[in-house]
Amino acid sequence: MGKIIQAVRGMNDTLPQEIASWQFLEKTLRHVLQSYGYHEIRTPIIEKTELFKRSIGEATDIVEKEMYTFSDRNGDSLTLRPEGTAGCVRAGLEQGLLYHQTQRFWYLGPYFRHERPQKGRYRQFHQCGVEAFGMLGPEIDAEVIMLSAHLFEKLGLAPYVTLELNSLGSPDSRAAYRKQLVDYFTQHQDQLDDDSRRRLLTNPLRILDSKNPELHKVIEQAPKLHEHLDEASAEHFKQLQYFLTEAGIAFQLNPRLVRGLDYYTKTVFEWTTTALGAQGAVCSGGRYDGLIEQLGGQSTAGLGFGLGMERTILLLQQVKEWPAPTPDVYFISGDASAFAKALRLSKQLKNHFPDLSFVLHCAGGSLKNQFKKANQSGATLALIIAEEELKANAVTVKPLREDIPQERVQEHDLMTTVSRLLGNHD
Repeated sequence: MGKIIQAVRGMNDTLPQEIASWQFLEKTLRHVLQSYGYHEIRTPIIEKTELFKRSIGEATDIVEKEMYTFSDRNGDSLTLRPEGTAGCVRAGLEQGLLYHQTQRFWYLGPYFRHERPQKGRYRQFHQCGVEAFGMLGPEIDAEVIMLSAHLFEKLGLAPYVTLELNSLGSPDSRAAYRKQLVDYFTQHQDQLDDDSRRRLLTNPLRILDSKNPELHKVIEQAPKLHEHLDEASAEHFKQLQYFLTEAGIAFQLNPRLVRGLDYYTKTVFEWTTTALGAQGAVCSGGRYDGLIEQLGGQSTAGLGFGLGMERTILLLQQVKEWPAPTPDVYFISGDASAFAKALRLSKQLKNHFPDLSFVLHCAGGSLKNQFKKANQSGATLALIIAEEELKANAVTVKPLREDIPQERVQEHDLMTTVSRLLGNHD
């Protein structure tokens, strides 16, 4: 016997007993996003590597260390998508959806980063993303953040998350601030760790986001970005805070919130939790008004967020139990004639009760063994067709979860009986 092949490290299976929370999350996401007028878009898992280098920034950890990049047979450099915004922008530009238009898109799917796997952070992970294009003012910032707040309310997670808010200003004001930051941290290089010294040369704003507790004191004394905002960015941020306050959305200002991607400008935000240990960010986003032009399009405003589905699932699993899915009805049959009748009746019942699930026992065996399998399945009812039922053109209906006597009913009365015992599903 050959050696069993295992999954790639950091890329996980989602098993049937885990699927209920995923289906609830996906259903809630679709419902809320559609209720805000957002339209689903689906883009390829693989894109040209240049797309991510130009959008994310070559000096970011993602491009430098985390992307799954390879050459195809034509020698083209391709990358498994590490995030969703760049691909969505590429699709919008290529299909002519962005220039002089307003658009609201959402998407959901797998993404890939070569990181050290740990709870809530995997090499294949799933995100739901939201992108809004063509709207410059703080009004769309407020709507997108309100949408994210609404999602957490519908998921029952609002008490477990906190909204953090910051503004990165314009590229010009951030460039001036970056110079002050480099000067400050250069004077304190002896207090920085190796990772922060590297970032000092490539992406110094990321030092502010360091999770190393030994750096917090030197970071707290660093120049504050909000004190160096240009006038337009400061007014934009002030107006956004007013809108959120009026909408009853609580937030905390976090001057250390900078985000890890180069394309962000003005508003940035994160929903964080203390319930997942080190992996505290559940949903992150912000404004990227220069990205479309950076990728070859006309200047167009953009704003979006990504919600980490694995981390959201971890939160959902802490809040409530998610039992494995079970069938409503389990068919037990005797010989081939009985199975043929069960097959026919199951089709009729599925058509009549589309919201219920029906399982046919297809593995043979004695009636006793089939009863055992029916009980193990978690089904509410067993429908039995054996020799006596065939002769009487009947079905025996046996409740499996309640102390109710079984009853034999005529075939033409079966739907009424199933409806009565399963809570009137007509």
